[in-house]
Amino acid sequence: MEKVKGFLKKKDIVFSVKRYGIDALGAMAQGLFCTLLIGTILNTLGNQFGVPFLKAVVATVNGTDYTVGGLASAMAGPAMAVAIGYALKAPQLVLFSLITVGFAANALGGAGGPLAVYFIAVIATELGKVVSKETKIDILVTPLVTIGSGVAVSALLAPTLGAIAMKVGDLIMLATNLQPFWMGIAVSVLVGVALTLPISSAAICAAFGLTGLAGGAAVAGCCAQMVGFAVMSFRENKWGGLVSQGIGTSMLQMGNIIKNPRIWIAPIVTSAITGPLATCLFKLQMNGTPVSSGMGTCGLVGQIGVYTGWMNDIEAGSKTAVTAMDWVGLILISFVLPAVLCPLINMVVRKLGWVKDGDMTLS
Repeated sequence: MEKVKGFLKKKDIVFSVKRYGIDALGAMAQGLFCTLLIGTILNTLGNQFGVPFLKAVVATVNGTDYTVGGLASAMAGPAMAVAIGYALKAPQLVLFSLITVGFAANALGGAGGPLAVYFIAVIATELGKVVSKETKIDILVTPLVTIGSGVAVSALLAPTLGAIAMKVGDLIMLATNLQPFWMGIAVSVLVGVALTLPISSAAICAAFGLTGLAGGAAVAGCCAQMVGFAVMSFRENKWGGLVSQGIGTSMLQMGNIIKNPRIWIAPIVTSAITGPLATCLFKLQMNGTPVSSGMGTCGLVGQIGVYTGWMNDIEAGSKTAVTAMDWVGLILISFVLPAVLCPLINMVVRKLGWVKDGDMTLS
């Protein structure tokens, strides 16, 4: 047993929630952001503003035309796998071999590809690390083991993992449609909390394909956390904190939350209010890429996702036009209500003596 532990330590293989549930999942979201999300934004800009370069076909592969954004989106699988490998501290040969593994897992996983890529990339990375630099022909053995195991596991498990992810996502979306009030609260609170925790709400939403009303509730929860923390901590963090949290991430408050968990009350209560408002009153749907559901106001990706969804719905014929109510709902849920409600709720918490000056100061 000691030899096994020593070998795993030498290979930097660590079985922990942090390594797999935080580091790998967070890296996967970054891989998605740099490909699928950026590709979607580029396509939206090209179509809505008529940018010739962004609308032009730059490559044709097997009869499929690709724009710049289309090429970026097509690389989502490889990017996620490489990002996961990087987070797991994969050696170079393992890291580069994951390009093929990610492509296979994402393609075979279908709509639930992100979840398939996550599990399979982790397996392939750790197996590749086991054999890395153990032979004199490492340049052959390591890629063969990494790619061979990754593609084999993809063929065996990716379709099933993808189907499970989509089934779970469909159940969440169905439940939200049937019970928009209670599920609006649940989805908004849970995804918002995930956004502030050192895990990836974007990766979770992408893995389960959360769109529609459930996606709208997720956007509401994320915005409540980001804009809420940014505004209610303004006295401590001024404009730098407003920007870094409001369009960056509320995860910056995690250290302060550990010191005083009660500073989290106002954003969570706010998300419990804005979530059902999004689903029941404004009927806010996020029908862009699922990863946008878990991004909130980070780079305004959540709002761009909602807008992209509107355009997709209009093109598909399920929506006739973007109405004034659509814009009012998006602006109120994303910015105005979190900026107003969260500080007001926090005032009550402060009067109770649970939060004091300096509790939300960013270092």
